[in-house]
Amino acid sequence: MEAAEFRRRGKEMVDLIADYLENIEQRPVYPDVEPGYLRSLIPEEAPEEPDTYEDVVKDIERVIMPGAASPACTELETVMMDWLGKMLKLPEDFIAGTHGQGGGVIQGTASEATLVALLAARSRAVRMILASDPQRPETGITSKLVAYSSDQAHCSVERAGMIAGVRMKKIPTEQSDKYAVQGETLRRMIQEDKAAGLIPFYFCATLGTTPSCAFDHITELGPICNAEKIWMHIDAAYAGSSFICPEFRPLLNGIEFADSFNFNPHKWLLVNFDCSTMWVRKRSDLIGAFKMDPLYLKHDHQESGRYFYTDNSLFRSLKMWFVFRMYGLKGLQDYIRKHVELAKEFESLVRADQRFEISADVVLGLVCFRLKGSNEVNETLLKRINNGRKIHLVPCQLSGQFVLRFAVCARTTESRHIREAWRLITQLAEEVMQELPH
Repeated sequence: MEAAEFRRRGKEMVDLIADYLENIEQRPVYPDVEPGYLRSLIPEEAPEEPDTYEDVVKDIERVIMPGAASPACTELETVMMDWLGKMLKLPEDFIAGTHGQGGGVIQGTASEATLVALLAARSRAVRMILASDPQRPETGITSKLVAYSSDQAHCSVERAGMIAGVRMKKIPTEQSDKYAVQGETLRRMIQEDKAAGLIPFYFCATLGTTPSCAFDHITELGPICNAEKIWMHIDAAYAGSSFICPEFRPLLNGIEFADSFNFNPHKWLLVNFDCSTMWVRKRSDLIGAFKMDPLYLKHDHQESGRYFYTDNSLFRSLKMWFVFRMYGLKGLQDYIRKHVELAKEFESLVRADQRFEISADVVLGLVCFRLKGSNEVNETLLKRINNGRKIHLVPCQLSGQFVLRFAVCARTTESRHIREAWRLITQLAEEVMQELPH
Protein backbone atom coordinates (compact mmCIF):
# COMPACT_ATOMS: atom_id res chain seq x y z
CA MET A 1 0.00 0.00 0.00
CA GLU A 2 1.52 3.29 -1.12
CA ALA A 3 1.40 6.43 1.05
CA ALA A 4 -1.47 8.05 -0.88
CA GLU A 5 -3.69 4.97 -0.56
CA PHE A 6 -2.69 4.60 3.08
CA ARG A 7 -3.93 8.14 3.78
CA ARG A 8 -7.21 7.45 1.99
CA ARG A 9 -7.78 4.09 3.70
CA GLY A 10 -6.89 5.58 7.07
CA LYS A 11 -9.59 8.21 6.70
CA GLU A 12 -12.08 5.55 5.63
CA MET A 13 -11.27 3.51 8.74
CA VAL A 14 -11.75 6.54 10.99
CA ASP A 15 -15.17 7.05 9.35
CA LEU A 16 -16.04 3.39 9.95
CA ILE A 17 -15.14 3.68 13.64
CA ALA A 18 -16.99 6.99 13.99
CA ASP A 19 -20.11 5.50 12.37
CA TYR A 20 -19.93 2.56 14.77
CA LEU A 21 -19.70 4.85 17.80
CA GLU A 22 -22.42 7.15 16.49
CA ASN A 23 -24.85 4.25 16.02
CA ILE A 24 -23.75 2.01 18.88
CA GLU A 25 -27.12 2.20 20.66
CA GLN A 26 -28.73 0.42 17.72
CA ARG A 27 -26.55 -2.66 18.28
CA PRO A 28 -27.29 -5.45 20.79
CA VAL A 29 -25.44 -5.33 24.08
CA TYR A 30 -24.71 -9.06 24.00
CA PRO A 31 -23.99 -11.08 20.84
CA ASP A 32 -26.65 -13.42 19.50
CA VAL A 33 -24.19 -16.03 18.25
CA GLU A 34 -23.00 -19.40 19.50
CA PRO A 35 -19.34 -20.14 20.23
CA GLY A 36 -17.79 -21.57 17.11
CA TYR A 37 -19.88 -19.36 14.81
CA LEU A 38 -16.89 -17.63 13.23
CA ARG A 39 -14.92 -20.59 11.87
CA SER A 40 -17.58 -21.44 9.29
CA LEU A 41 -17.62 -17.85 7.98
CA ILE A 42 -14.03 -17.68 6.81
CA PRO A 43 -11.73 -20.04 4.89
CA GLU A 44 -9.76 -22.74 6.70
CA GLU A 45 -6.44 -21.44 5.35
CA ALA A 46 -4.84 -18.11 4.52
CA PRO A 47 -5.26 -17.01 0.88
CA GLU A 48 -2.41 -17.65 -1.53
CA GLU A 49 -3.01 -14.35 -3.31
CA PRO A 50 -3.95 -10.99 -1.71
CA ASP A 51 -7.59 -10.11 -1.08
CA THR A 52 -8.80 -6.61 -1.81
CA TYR A 53 -8.97 -4.06 0.97
CA GLU A 54 -12.68 -3.59 0.22
CA ASP A 55 -13.38 -7.28 0.82
CA VAL A 56 -11.49 -7.26 4.12
CA VAL A 57 -13.42 -4.22 5.38
CA LYS A 58 -16.76 -5.73 4.32
CA ASP A 59 -15.92 -8.82 6.37
CA ILE A 60 -15.53 -6.74 9.53
CA GLU A 61 -19.30 -6.27 9.54
CA ARG A 62 -20.10 -9.75 8.21
CA VAL A 63 -17.72 -11.78 10.38
CA ILE A 64 -16.55 -9.73 13.37
CA MET A 65 -19.43 -7.47 14.38
CA PRO A 66 -22.00 -10.23 15.07
CA GLY A 67 -19.77 -11.43 17.92
CA ALA A 68 -17.93 -8.23 18.67
CA ALA A 69 -18.95 -8.01 22.32
CA SER A 70 -17.36 -11.31 23.23
CA PRO A 71 -16.40 -14.35 21.16
CA ALA A 72 -15.27 -12.84 17.86
CA CYS A 73 -11.73 -11.86 18.79
CA THR A 74 -11.24 -15.05 20.77
CA GLU A 75 -12.42 -17.20 17.89
CA LEU A 76 -10.56 -15.16 15.29
CA GLU A 77 -7.39 -15.72 17.31
CA THR A 78 -7.98 -19.46 17.22
CA VAL A 79 -8.51 -19.45 13.46
CA MET A 80 -5.60 -17.08 12.73
CA MET A 81 -3.27 -19.29 14.77
CA ASP A 82 -4.50 -22.24 12.73
CA TRP A 83 -3.96 -20.29 9.49
CA LEU A 84 -0.41 -19.46 10.51
CA GLY A 85 0.24 -22.97 11.81
CA LYS A 86 -0.79 -24.37 8.44
CA MET A 87 1.42 -21.82 6.65
CA LEU A 88 4.29 -23.22 8.74
CA LYS A 89 3.12 -26.80 8.14
CA LEU A 90 3.05 -27.52 11.86
CA PRO A 91 1.97 -31.03 12.91
CA GLU A 92 -1.79 -31.36 13.39
CA ASP A 93 -1.21 -31.80 17.12
CA PHE A 94 -0.60 -28.05 17.30
CA ILE A 95 -3.67 -27.01 15.29
CA ALA A 96 -6.85 -26.28 17.27
CA GLY A 97 -9.28 -26.98 14.44
CA THR A 98 -8.37 -30.69 14.36
CA HIS A 99 -8.87 -33.71 16.58
CA GLY A 100 -5.63 -32.88 18.38
CA GLN A 101 -5.32 -31.54 21.91
CA GLY A 102 -3.17 -28.51 21.08
CA GLY A 103 -3.63 -25.01 19.76
CA GLY A 104 -2.14 -21.57 19.54
CA VAL A 105 -2.33 -18.38 21.57
CA ILE A 106 -0.89 -14.93 20.97
CA GLN A 107 1.53 -13.64 23.59
CA GLY A 108 3.11 -10.20 23.74
CA THR A 109 6.73 -11.20 23.18
CA ALA A 110 8.90 -14.29 22.84
CA SER A 111 10.17 -13.52 26.34
CA GLU A 112 6.62 -13.96 27.66
CA ALA A 113 6.16 -17.18 25.68
CA THR A 114 9.38 -18.62 27.11
CA LEU A 115 8.21 -17.80 30.64
CA VAL A 116 4.71 -19.19 30.03
CA ALA A 117 6.20 -22.44 28.69
CA LEU A 118 8.61 -22.67 31.63
CA LEU A 119 5.84 -22.16 34.19
CA ALA A 120 3.63 -24.71 32.45
CA ALA A 121 6.55 -27.18 32.37
CA ARG A 122 7.22 -26.61 36.07
CA SER A 123 3.55 -27.20 36.89
CA ARG A 124 3.50 -30.39 34.81
CA ALA A 125 6.69 -31.71 36.38
CA VAL A 126 5.40 -31.13 39.91
CA ARG A 127 2.06 -32.83 39.09
CA MET A 128 3.81 -35.85 37.57
CA ILE A 129 6.06 -36.35 40.60
CA LEU A 130 3.23 -35.85 43.10
CA ALA A 131 1.12 -38.39 41.20
CA SER A 132 3.71 -41.08 41.95
CA ASP A 133 4.75 -39.73 45.38
CA PRO A 134 1.82 -37.80 46.97
CA GLN A 135 3.59 -37.41 50.32
CA ARG A 136 6.53 -35.56 48.86
CA PRO A 137 6.52 -31.84 49.78
CA GLU A 138 6.19 -29.57 46.75
CA THR A 139 9.04 -27.35 47.92
CA GLY A 140 11.31 -30.38 47.90
CA ILE A 141 10.49 -30.86 44.25
CA THR A 142 10.82 -27.29 42.98
CA SER A 143 14.15 -26.81 44.74
CA LYS A 144 15.63 -29.64 42.66
CA LEU A 145 14.20 -28.70 39.27
CA VAL A 146 16.75 -27.79 36.61
CA ALA A 147 16.17 -26.27 33.17
CA TYR A 148 18.53 -25.93 30.19
CA SER A 149 19.21 -23.54 27.33
CA SER A 150 22.01 -22.77 24.92
CA ASP A 151 24.74 -20.35 25.92
CA GLN A 152 23.63 -18.53 22.74
CA ALA A 153 19.99 -18.22 23.89
CA HIS A 154 18.40 -14.83 24.45
CA CYS A 155 18.89 -13.44 27.96
CA SER A 156 15.12 -13.64 28.50
CA VAL A 157 15.45 -17.43 28.88
CA GLU A 158 17.77 -17.02 31.85
CA ARG A 159 15.47 -14.33 33.22
CA ALA A 160 12.49 -16.69 32.95
CA GLY A 161 14.35 -19.11 35.20
CA MET A 162 14.92 -16.34 37.72
CA ILE A 163 11.21 -15.40 37.71
CA ALA A 164 10.11 -19.02 38.00
CA GLY A 165 12.56 -19.69 40.81
CA VAL A 166 14.33 -22.59 39.09
CA ARG A 167 17.96 -23.06 38.20
CA MET A 168 18.78 -22.57 34.52
CA LYS A 169 21.92 -24.17 33.13
CA LYS A 170 23.58 -22.96 29.94
CA ILE A 171 24.72 -25.60 27.48
CA PRO A 172 28.06 -24.67 25.89
CA THR A 173 28.32 -24.42 22.11
CA GLU A 174 31.31 -24.32 19.80
CA GLN A 175 32.17 -22.46 16.60
CA SER A 176 32.97 -25.81 14.99
CA ASP A 177 29.32 -26.80 15.56
CA LYS A 178 28.07 -23.47 14.18
CA TYR A 179 27.05 -22.43 17.72
CA ALA A 180 24.28 -25.07 17.83
CA VAL A 181 23.47 -27.23 20.86
CA GLN A 182 24.46 -30.85 20.22
CA GLY A 183 22.38 -33.79 21.40
CA GLU A 184 25.26 -35.55 23.13
CA THR A 185 26.10 -32.43 25.18
CA LEU A 186 22.53 -32.16 26.46
CA ARG A 187 22.39 -35.89 27.21
CA ARG A 188 25.59 -35.73 29.25
CA MET A 189 24.40 -32.74 31.31
CA ILE A 190 21.06 -34.43 32.02
CA GLN A 191 22.73 -37.60 33.26
CA GLU A 192 25.16 -35.65 35.46
CA ASP A 193 22.34 -33.65 37.02
CA LYS A 194 20.17 -36.70 37.62
CA ALA A 195 23.13 -38.39 39.32
CA ALA A 196 23.41 -35.32 41.55
CA GLY A 197 19.77 -35.67 42.63
CA LEU A 198 18.37 -32.90 40.42
CA ILE A 199 15.22 -33.12 38.30
CA PRO A 200 15.66 -32.03 34.64
CA PHE A 201 12.28 -30.75 33.40
CA TYR A 202 12.66 -28.09 30.67
CA PHE A 203 14.85 -27.32 27.68
CA CYS A 204 14.58 -24.17 25.56
CA ALA A 205 15.91 -24.83 22.07
CA THR A 206 16.61 -21.86 19.81
CA LEU A 207 16.09 -21.72 16.07
CA GLY A 208 17.86 -18.57 14.95
CA THR A 209 19.86 -17.38 17.95
CA THR A 210 20.13 -13.66 18.65
CA PRO A 211 23.93 -13.38 18.22
CA SER A 212 24.40 -15.29 14.95
CA CYS A 213 21.09 -16.90 13.85
CA ALA A 214 22.34 -20.38 14.79
CA PHE A 215 19.98 -23.37 14.82
CA ASP A 216 19.98 -25.97 17.59
CA HIS A 217 19.73 -29.56 16.34
CA ILE A 218 16.17 -30.26 17.48
CA THR A 219 16.01 -33.52 15.52
CA GLU A 220 18.67 -34.79 17.96
CA LEU A 221 17.50 -32.88 21.02
CA GLY A 222 13.78 -33.64 20.76
CA PRO A 223 13.98 -37.43 21.20
CA ILE A 224 16.25 -36.96 24.21
CA CYS A 225 13.74 -34.60 25.83
CA ASN A 226 10.82 -36.90 25.04
CA ALA A 227 12.62 -39.92 26.54
CA GLU A 228 13.46 -37.98 29.72
CA LYS A 229 9.96 -36.41 29.95
CA ILE A 230 11.55 -32.96 29.61
CA TRP A 231 9.42 -30.17 28.15
CA MET A 232 11.06 -28.91 24.95
CA HIS A 233 10.15 -25.34 24.06
CA ILE A 234 11.36 -23.94 20.73
CA ASP A 235 12.15 -20.23 20.56
CA ALA A 236 12.27 -19.09 16.93
CA ALA A 237 11.50 -15.43 17.65
CA TYR A 238 13.17 -14.03 14.53
CA ALA A 239 13.70 -17.00 12.23
CA GLY A 240 10.22 -18.49 12.59
CA SER A 241 8.69 -16.20 9.96
CA SER A 242 10.94 -17.70 7.28
CA PHE A 243 9.49 -21.17 7.81
CA ILE A 244 6.48 -20.21 5.66
CA CYS A 245 8.86 -20.57 2.68
CA PRO A 246 9.31 -24.21 1.57
CA GLU A 247 13.06 -23.75 1.13
CA PHE A 248 13.45 -22.69 4.79
CA ARG A 249 10.89 -25.09 6.31
CA PRO A 250 13.55 -27.83 6.85
CA LEU A 251 15.03 -25.57 9.55
CA LEU A 252 11.95 -26.50 11.62
CA ASN A 253 12.35 -30.27 11.17
CA GLY A 254 12.02 -31.85 14.61
CA ILE A 255 9.06 -29.70 15.65
CA GLU A 256 7.13 -32.97 16.10
CA PHE A 257 9.12 -33.57 19.31
CA ALA A 258 8.32 -30.18 20.86
CA ASP A 259 5.83 -29.38 23.61
CA SER A 260 5.63 -25.71 22.61
CA PHE A 261 6.82 -23.47 19.81
CA ASN A 262 6.97 -19.70 19.48
CA PHE A 263 7.99 -16.96 17.06
CA ASN A 264 7.30 -13.26 16.55
CA PRO A 265 5.27 -12.19 13.48
CA HIS A 266 5.96 -8.65 14.68
CA LYS A 267 9.64 -9.19 13.88
CA TRP A 268 9.56 -10.34 10.26
CA LEU A 269 6.01 -11.00 9.10
CA LEU A 270 4.70 -7.42 8.78
CA VAL A 271 2.38 -7.65 11.80
CA ASN A 272 2.63 -4.68 14.16
CA PHE A 273 3.95 -5.12 17.70
CA ASP A 274 2.93 -6.86 19.84
CA CYS A 275 2.23 -10.25 18.33
CA SER A 276 4.17 -13.30 19.48
CA THR A 277 2.56 -16.55 18.38
CA MET A 278 2.83 -19.60 20.61
CA TRP A 279 1.57 -23.14 20.02
CA VAL A 280 1.33 -25.99 22.52
CA ARG A 281 0.90 -29.69 21.88
CA LYS A 282 -1.53 -30.04 24.80
CA ARG A 283 -3.51 -26.95 25.71
CA SER A 284 -4.45 -28.69 28.97
CA ASP A 285 -0.84 -28.12 30.11
CA LEU A 286 -1.36 -24.35 29.90
CA ILE A 287 -4.85 -24.43 31.33
CA GLY A 288 -3.67 -26.60 34.21
CA ALA A 289 -0.88 -24.16 35.06
CA PHE A 290 -2.82 -20.89 34.82
CA LYS A 291 -6.52 -21.64 35.20
CA MET A 292 -8.51 -19.20 37.32
CA ASP A 293 -12.23 -19.68 37.81
CA PRO A 294 -13.81 -16.56 39.32
CA LEU A 295 -17.57 -16.17 39.02
CA TYR A 296 -17.29 -13.21 36.63
CA LEU A 297 -15.47 -15.38 34.05
CA LYS A 298 -17.91 -18.31 34.13
CA HIS A 299 -19.95 -18.96 30.99
CA ASP A 300 -22.05 -21.73 29.46
CA HIS A 301 -19.34 -22.95 27.08
CA GLN A 302 -16.27 -22.96 29.28
CA GLU A 303 -15.97 -26.74 29.31
CA SER A 304 -15.84 -26.99 25.51
CA GLY A 305 -12.03 -27.26 25.74
CA ARG A 306 -11.49 -25.19 22.61
CA TYR A 307 -11.17 -21.66 23.98
CA PHE A 308 -8.68 -20.93 26.70
CA TYR A 309 -7.68 -17.30 26.27
CA THR A 310 -8.99 -16.09 29.61
CA ASP A 311 -6.29 -18.29 31.11
CA ASN A 312 -3.26 -17.09 29.18
CA SER A 313 -3.70 -14.43 26.49
CA LEU A 314 -5.07 -11.11 25.27
CA PHE A 315 -6.74 -10.55 21.89
CA ARG A 316 -4.41 -9.48 19.07
CA SER A 317 -5.74 -11.42 16.11
CA LEU A 318 -7.44 -8.78 13.97
CA LYS A 319 -4.15 -7.35 12.69
CA MET A 320 -2.99 -10.84 11.69
CA TRP A 321 -6.22 -11.27 9.70
CA PHE A 322 -5.62 -8.00 7.85
CA VAL A 323 -1.96 -8.76 7.03
CA PHE A 324 -2.54 -12.35 5.89
CA ARG A 325 -5.38 -11.26 3.62
CA MET A 326 -3.78 -8.09 2.25
CA TYR A 327 -0.50 -9.83 1.34
CA GLY A 328 -1.54 -13.44 0.82
CA LEU A 329 0.84 -16.29 1.52
CA LYS A 330 2.78 -15.66 -1.71
CA GLY A 331 3.25 -11.98 -0.88
CA LEU A 332 4.61 -12.80 2.57
CA GLN A 333 6.94 -15.45 1.11
CA ASP A 334 8.24 -12.93 -1.45
CA TYR A 335 8.89 -10.44 1.35
CA ILE A 336 10.99 -12.98 3.31
CA ARG A 337 12.89 -14.08 0.22
CA LYS A 338 13.74 -10.53 -0.75
CA HIS A 339 15.31 -9.85 2.65
CA VAL A 340 17.36 -13.03 2.47
CA GLU A 341 18.57 -12.07 -1.01
CA LEU A 342 19.57 -8.62 0.26
CA ALA A 343 21.49 -10.21 3.15
CA LYS A 344 23.28 -12.47 0.67
CA GLU A 345 24.15 -9.39 -1.39
CA PHE A 346 25.70 -7.77 1.68
CA GLU A 347 27.57 -11.00 2.48
CA SER A 348 29.08 -11.03 -1.02
CA LEU A 349 30.29 -7.45 -0.58
CA VAL A 350 31.95 -8.38 2.72
CA ARG A 351 33.62 -11.47 1.26
CA ALA A 352 34.96 -9.46 -1.68
CA ASP A 353 36.86 -7.10 0.66
CA GLN A 354 40.01 -8.72 2.06
CA ARG A 355 39.96 -6.42 5.11
CA PHE A 356 36.81 -8.09 6.44
CA GLU A 357 35.69 -11.58 7.41
CA ILE A 358 32.33 -13.35 7.86
CA SER A 359 31.96 -14.68 11.41
CA ALA A 360 28.98 -17.07 11.06
CA ASP A 361 26.95 -18.78 8.35
CA VAL A 362 24.48 -16.45 6.65
CA VAL A 363 21.24 -18.44 6.62
CA LEU A 364 18.53 -15.77 6.63
CA GLY A 365 18.60 -11.98 6.87
CA LEU A 366 21.45 -11.56 9.38
CA VAL A 367 25.12 -11.13 8.46
CA CYS A 368 27.77 -11.36 11.18
CA PHE A 369 31.06 -9.80 10.08
CA ARG A 370 34.08 -7.94 11.38
CA LEU A 371 37.27 -6.20 10.40
CA LYS A 372 40.21 -8.58 10.56
CA GLY A 373 42.07 -7.49 13.64
CA SER A 374 41.50 -6.75 17.31
CA ASN A 375 38.22 -6.39 19.17
CA GLU A 376 39.16 -2.80 19.92
CA VAL A 377 39.36 -1.94 16.23
CA ASN A 378 35.88 -3.37 15.65
CA GLU A 379 34.47 -1.58 18.69
CA THR A 380 35.84 1.68 17.32
CA LEU A 381 34.35 0.97 13.90
CA LEU A 382 30.93 0.24 15.41
CA LYS A 383 30.97 3.49 17.36
CA ARG A 384 31.79 5.43 14.20
CA ILE A 385 29.00 3.70 12.28
CA ASN A 386 26.33 4.28 14.92
CA ASN A 387 27.45 7.83 15.73
CA GLY A 388 26.95 8.69 12.06
CA ARG A 389 23.22 7.86 12.44
CA LYS A 390 22.90 6.72 8.83
CA ILE A 391 22.65 3.04 9.73
CA HIS A 392 22.59 1.27 13.08
CA LEU A 393 24.31 -2.01 13.91
CA VAL A 394 24.17 -4.08 17.11
CA PRO A 395 27.20 -6.21 18.07
CA CYS A 396 27.58 -9.66 19.57
CA GLN A 397 30.36 -11.79 21.03
CA LEU A 398 31.29 -14.99 19.19
CA SER A 399 34.14 -17.17 20.46
CA GLY A 400 35.63 -14.18 22.25
CA GLN A 401 35.51 -11.95 19.20
CA PHE A 402 33.62 -8.65 18.95
CA VAL A 403 31.36 -9.07 15.92
CA LEU A 404 29.17 -6.61 14.00
CA ARG A 405 25.66 -7.72 13.00
CA PHE A 406 23.99 -6.41 9.83
CA ALA A 407 20.27 -7.24 9.86
CA VAL A 408 17.92 -6.57 6.95
CA CYS A 409 14.70 -5.57 8.71
CA ALA A 410 12.76 -2.76 7.05
CA ARG A 411 9.84 -3.35 4.70
CA THR A 412 11.16 -0.81 2.21
CA THR A 413 14.82 -1.91 2.07
CA GLU A 414 16.18 -2.18 -1.47
CA SER A 415 19.53 -3.17 -3.02
CA ARG A 416 20.57 0.50 -3.18
CA HIS A 417 20.29 0.70 0.62
CA ILE A 418 22.59 -2.32 0.98
CA ARG A 419 25.19 -0.78 -1.33
CA GLU A 420 24.98 2.59 0.43
CA ALA A 421 25.38 0.93 3.83
CA TRP A 422 28.46 -0.95 2.63
CA ARG A 423 29.94 2.22 1.12
CA LEU A 424 29.55 3.93 4.49
CA ILE A 425 31.00 0.99 6.44
CA THR A 426 34.07 0.69 4.20
CA GLN A 427 34.66 4.44 4.28
CA LEU A 428 34.64 4.47 8.08
CA ALA A 429 36.74 1.30 8.20
CA GLU A 430 39.39 3.00 6.09
CA GLU A 431 39.46 5.95 8.50
CA VAL A 432 39.80 3.64 11.51
CA MET A 433 42.60 1.63 9.94
CA GLN A 434 44.54 4.75 8.96
CA GLU A 435 44.53 5.79 12.62
CA LEU A 436 46.13 2.54 13.73
CA PRO A 437 49.81 2.77 14.78
CA HIS A 438 52.13 1.41 12.06
